[in-house]
Amino acid sequence: MINYIEEARQVIKLEIDSLIAMMERLDESFIRACTILSESNKVITAGVGKSGMIGRKIAATLSSIGLPSVFLHPVEALHGDIGIIQKGDSVILLSKSGNTEEIITLIPYIKSRKASIIAITGNPDSYLSRAADVSLDASVEAEACPFNLAPTTSTTAALVMGDALAVACMKIREVSLEDFSLTHPQGQIGRNISLQVRDVMHKNEHLAWINPEAAFKDALIEISNKKLGCVCILDSNKKLIGIITDGDVRRILQIRDNIGNISAAEVMTTNPVSINEDAFLNDALLVMENRDSQISALPVINSAGECVGLIRTHDILRSGF
Repeated sequence: MINYIEEARQVIKLEIDSLIAMMERLDESFIRACTILSESNKVITAGVGKSGMIGRKIAATLSSIGLPSVFLHPVEALHGDIGIIQKGDSVILLSKSGNTEEIITLIPYIKSRKASIIAITGNPDSYLSRAADVSLDASVEAEACPFNLAPTTSTTAALVMGDALAVACMKIREVSLEDFSLTHPQGQIGRNISLQVRDVMHKNEHLAWINPEAAFKDALIEISNKKLGCVCILDSNKKLIGIITDGDVRRILQIRDNIGNISAAEVMTTNPVSINEDAFLNDALLVMENRDSQISALPVINSAGECVGLIRTHDILRSGF
């Protein structure tokens, strides 16, 4: 009987091992490729079959970081579409064998148009590798396919090489979050980097808060009434000094049988993490998730340091992601 889980693990392990080997082979060629791409007017990717699919994804990723990119089918290129390639452009050619006929045929016409060629190939000794201005070695020991035929490990390697190029170009071109938002006006990414915390947070009468002298019982009532899973503790100047979450409530109930005479200050977590109302939703998510113990709610403060709201992970997800 087939052990499907073990089969899947073997596929994943093979692909991981191939990526590690590719990572260790990175050399000056990768630096040259990044330099060429970052200085290009635009980038054209080309490949046949599964390599073409990876080429489309690489072009889409580069476009998303503000580097104009388009996929060009090698066959259509020689029937008019090669006009998209101009002097100062760079062309990423993908081929596992490095000897794909349609790709090889295209090379002299790319060179005649004064565009740079970057090869991503599984055969560093191939014609494509030798003809390119820069060749990146994305070779793999074997495909995950039981016949070592179906493009699996090799397409993963090419895809990851493309991702590495794109991220490196982001660093070289100093792409900012604001720059990135211009190419992602809609969808999850767009909302993440265009909507601010103030646009989503609970505020005014919907904000759960009490003063530190209040009884713990009052904190429980406020948590229940506002249904936010926590209550902010504010001083007389509306400055945040603490927070009581559902977790704090559970912990105090585990160690205290009588809660009638406990104050909110005795239970609250002091100096809680907070975020400014001008921050993007992406910043709020990073604050909540990039911690040893993740939190699901953040008090929101304004430029004067006053607590003006509360934002939860659920609120961000419900905002339209």
